Amino acid sequence: MSHGDLIRSDWHDHDWQLIHAPAQSPNLHMALDEVLTDEVSAGRRAPTLRIWEWADPAVVIGRFQSLRNEVDAQAAQRHGIEVVRRISGGGAMFIEPGNTITYSICAPLSMVAGMSFQQAYAHMDAWVIQALAEMGIKAWYQPLNDITSASGKIAGAAQARRGKAVLHHVTMAYDIDAAKMLEVLRIGREKLSDKGTTSAQKRVDPLRSQTGLARTQVIANLVAMFRRQYGLVDDTLRPEELERARALAAGKFASTDWIGVVP
Repeated sequence: MSHGDLIRSDWHDHDWQLIHAPAQSPNLHMALDEVLTDEVSAGRRAPTLRIWEWADPAVVIGRFQSLRNEVDAQAAQRHGIEVVRRISGGGAMFIEPGNTITYSICAPLSMVAGMSFQQAYAHMDAWVIQALAEMGIKAWYQPLNDITSASGKIAGAAQARRGKAVLHHVTMAYDIDAAKMLEVLRIGREKLSDKGTTSAQKRVDPLRSQTGLARTQVIANLVAMFRRQYGLVDDTLRPEELERARALAAGKFASTDWIGVVP
C-alpha cells in the first residue's frame, strides 16, 4: 500500500501519550526519537508527545546537513558543546539546557497521509501556534520549517517519515546566547554578516522576552493546550525502549561515521 492510499487520520482519532523524563544526554535524545518512532510504526506504542530535557549543551544538525559547513568544531569544543546528528531533516539547532524547549511527536503516518511536506509541517505545528497565541505571542508557520513572529523566529521544526510513522521534532528558543550561537554555527554567521551582526537577536527571538514566563511554565502551557485539544495520558519510557535507545546512542549516534555521514 502506498502512502497515498492511507486513509488520513486526525489528532482526535488517537490516544496520545505524554513522556517527560528527567534530563538526558543529546545522543540519547537522538536515539529515543528513532526508537519511539519505530515503536509507533510497529503499533507497539500509542502516538506520543515527548518533551525533552537536556543534560548538556549541544548542536543538533539535520540528517542531510554537512558537518563542516554547519559547525565550527573548534568553537564547539571550546564551549564544551557536543555535536550530534538527528534522523530528521531540517537545519542546525543550538541547544543550551535552560534556554531551549524541545519536543517531538511520534505519530502514525496516517496523520499526514496525502500531504506535501509543507502541509504536514503546518498541520503538525498548528496546536503550538494556538498555544503561543494564548501566551500573547502572535506566531505563524513559515515554510518550510519555521515558527516565527513579528519579533523573529521562535522555533524550527524537522520531520522524518519512517515505516508507518512520522516523527515531527521542534526546538524552540526560550532564551538564547546569540553571541555563542554565532561562534558555533557557521551558517548563522553567513546569514548575518551581510546585515551586520546586530541582527542576531532579531533573527531568533526567545520566548522568554516575549512571554515573561518561566521556561517550566511555557512547557506546562504547551502540554495543557495539547491535553485540552486532543487528550493526553501521562506515560513513561518502557525499560526495553530505554535499553534499545541506550544501545543506539552509544553504537550509532555517538559514532564518527554517523556524525560525519555528510562531512
